[in-house]
Amino acid sequence: MSQVSRAICWQLGALLIAIVLIAVLSQFFPIVDFVEALQGRVMSWGAWGAVCYPLLFAACNILLLPGGVLAVGGGFFFGVWWGLLVVFAGNLIGAAISFASSRWVARRWFQRKLSQNPTLRVLGPAVERESWKIILLSQLHPLFPTSLLNYLYGLTRIRFGTYMLWASIGRAPGLFLYVYVGTLGQLGLKLMRGRSQPRVIEYWTWGGAFVITVLLMLVLGRIAYRAIQASHATVMPESQADHPQASAEQGISST
Repeated sequence: MSQVSRAICWQLGALLIAIVLIAVLSQFFPIVDFVEALQGRVMSWGAWGAVCYPLLFAACNILLLPGGVLAVGGGFFFGVWWGLLVVFAGNLIGAAISFASSRWVARRWFQRKLSQNPTLRVLGPAVERESWKIILLSQLHPLFPTSLLNYLYGLTRIRFGTYMLWASIGRAPGLFLYVYVGTLGQLGLKLMRGRSQPRVIEYWTWGGAFVITVLLMLVLGRIAYRAIQASHATVMPESQADHPQASAEQGISST
């Protein structure tokens, strides 16, 4: 099994474990009541919810905190399309602030902290050569920390507008998957409360859309992984030719 497939399987496995854990705990604790009350509280914010939620999601990206839970919550609280819009807006805000911070605000500090990062050593020369293609593929790659990439790309020569465009396009499929999972959670809550009685065809529709989205992410992730590995293999000989002494020292140290 490739690294991409393994990463996606781990994420799906963690999701299934979380669902089973919630189902078990709900037999002993009023988890469903708490979740329903939380949903009502968020929905009662009205327009303020659409303002505060993206800012909260952006803060998680800026602070390098896991934002997957908030992305799922976007679908749970706001539905699939409004949830996607809210989470996408938060992603744009977080990416813009992180990129600008490493590019113009504290460039030397970030360069000192991230200079030894292996991701930067791979993507740095590749983005100089491939530009938007590497940005797009790295956002689709399930093994790359997307929040950290905002800071890493800020240290390269890529233009701000170019990065924001292709980074947003690359992250859209993953964000949609998280939001869609949250929408399924909203449906599950209604079923547990007996507020919805879907037909069999609706179950097939919801389940089929989820499976198709997962398969799409798997295919795109594998394509991104192979393309980045190919770009890395192409760039490495050039960088070694530019720095023969460093290459020789690396070869000596490896022996």
